[in-house]
Amino acid sequence: MNIAIIGANGQIGKILTTQLAANQHKVSAVIRKPEQAEALEKVGAQAVLADLEGSVEDLTKVLQGADAVVFAAGSGGSTGADKTLLIDLDGAVKSMEAAEKAGISRFILVSALYAEDRTQWPDDMKTYYVAKHYADKMLEASSLDYTIIRPGGLLNDAGTGKVKLVEHLGEKGSIPREDVASVIASILDQSSTYRRSFDLVSGDDTVEQAIQSV
Repeated sequence: MNIAIIGANGQIGKILTTQLAANQHKVSAVIRKPEQAEALEKVGAQAVLADLEGSVEDLTKVLQGADAVVFAAGSGGSTGADKTLLIDLDGAVKSMEAAEKAGISRFILVSALYAEDRTQWPDDMKTYYVAKHYADKMLEASSLDYTIIRPGGLLNDAGTGKVKLVEHLGEKGSIPREDVASVIASILDQSSTYRRSFDLVSGDDTVEQAIQSV
């Protein structure tokens, strides 16, 4: 399977790239800066440059030949609201449009826990949640076979392999980034997850059990 990971130099993106390449998938690691390429190519990915502030047409060329797209990009916590909207919202929507133009049906989006519920948004992160909320909405309105993963608080701890994957969690939670990547890798070809959105936190089920339960 040929997977294009947009935001492959991000924390989840790096882990996912490593996992997929180790399992003999062809990975196109979509990155913004040339200096990010070497580390990703060392784990077996093909690095591809793209600018999420560029055109849909340019993104379409980058995604050609992929079987699936994972959007794990983000502007980062040190940028202002303008970059958050340009990357986390408009960059995501451009990627969806590019996937459709390239004839790619499978699209996985990394969102955020409670992005769908405005009453849960913290005051100091409202722009981020606005971006995630409307990116999710645009994906749901697309023709793509999407899955939206909404992880809880992201941790740099080693993955436990134990998760909870539910449509509406109803509580707060956290999860190691490694486990988020493992879930993404495991649902790439799972048709039971098409056109669905899930909250994702640490839990008691193995990744396989959690996916089989949906």
